[in-house]
Amino acid sequence: MATYDLTPRIVPNLDRHLVFPLLEFLQESQLYPDEQILKAKIELLNKTNMVDYAMDIHKSLYRTEEVPQDMIDRRAEVVARLKALEEAAKPLVEFLQNASAVQELRPDKQYNLQMLHDRYQIGQEQIEALYQYAKFQFECGNYSGAADYLYHYRGLCNNSEKSLSALWGKMAAEILMQNWDIALEELNRLKDIIDSKNFSSPLNQVQSRIWLMHWSLFIFFNNDNGRTQIIDLFNQDKYLNAIQTNAPHLLRYLATAFIVNKRRRPQFKDFIKVIQQEQHSYKDPITEFLACVYVNYDFDEAQKKMKECEEVILNDPFLGKRLEDGNFSNVLLRDEFLENARLFIFETYCRIHQRIDIGVLAEKLNLNYEEAERWIVNLIRNSKLDAKIDSKSGTVIMEPNQPNVYEQLIDHTKALSGRTSSLVSQILEHAHAQPAR
Repeated sequence: MATYDLTPRIVPNLDRHLVFPLLEFLQESQLYPDEQILKAKIELLNKTNMVDYAMDIHKSLYRTEEVPQDMIDRRAEVVARLKALEEAAKPLVEFLQNASAVQELRPDKQYNLQMLHDRYQIGQEQIEALYQYAKFQFECGNYSGAADYLYHYRGLCNNSEKSLSALWGKMAAEILMQNWDIALEELNRLKDIIDSKNFSSPLNQVQSRIWLMHWSLFIFFNNDNGRTQIIDLFNQDKYLNAIQTNAPHLLRYLATAFIVNKRRRPQFKDFIKVIQQEQHSYKDPITEFLACVYVNYDFDEAQKKMKECEEVILNDPFLGKRLEDGNFSNVLLRDEFLENARLFIFETYCRIHQRIDIGVLAEKLNLNYEEAERWIVNLIRNSKLDAKIDSKSGTVIMEPNQPNVYEQLIDHTKALSGRTSSLVSQILEHAHAQPAR
């Protein structure tokens, strides 16, 4: 299923350190030859300061204990540069490691800068040295130290561009340490800045949104409420427009979130239109499954796509996360996806048929007769389906469902508040941009 691997499309939108978890997943899933993955790792490591890791990969790839001289020389350069940066940042680092001294800091940035200058002779030179030291630590793979120093740097920095860069670095470090709750907080801070900042070019703002969405995949698919949060972010007009214009492959993740989300949202109907519009620029088994069910009403093709969807999920670094339980390994999202996908087929099929043969339905749901009958009984029992089973004829008889005028009114007005808010924010942005011109 390398045909549907999105890694080549996703990698250009990530920090190079965020690529390593993807390569680890691809290596474990054996989607590509092991040698190819190891070569990709070395190529990536050559652009970082993780020289020791690069040496280990080289030994593993070429089955030798020898390493090239350029790697040895590179390691010496990194160690020397690290010591120089450490020395430059030493006054501020020592201050930050002194718990009683740190207590002197206040929420007032200007007070802190003046206090550091007067009492500890720490000025802008040492503060900028801390940024360079934190950045170098990140490049060396010391994500914990980098995150801590970048946090303190942002509290003292007066340069908005460098402060923004530090926030990106802090979020990357938290992702790599799998601190998902903290990473989510940084994600929300970045989103607020990106949406409110006056960019030199609209294209730069769009690119920042695309980067943010790619980085957010790590967070959303490792967060308990991530399936809802990804819809909240990706389905906003500005972000959805960015997806359609520059990153249509992200539709896979938004489609998956809609399918596994327990609460059906009013935006789902509009999203189906987007899937239909973008079929020429991007499609995979997951988006094609939705098109089969809700656009073409082709249930036989939907059944085939559902089987392909399972393979896509298992081989996707974000969707195929495994939960280890003793000697067993399970992909939780796959099970949720298949269960909800069957429900999608069943609900849509039931809307256009009053009496349905259970045998035919079982075939379309990829279940045997007994499994299908038991599945339908559970739906009826849990009040998810208004129907009854005729055991003699082996059919499901749908109860007439008269549309409720009040429910229709609610459905049509649910998205009104969100659209109004979006329109107001666009008008305000335009108003703020006018004086700048």
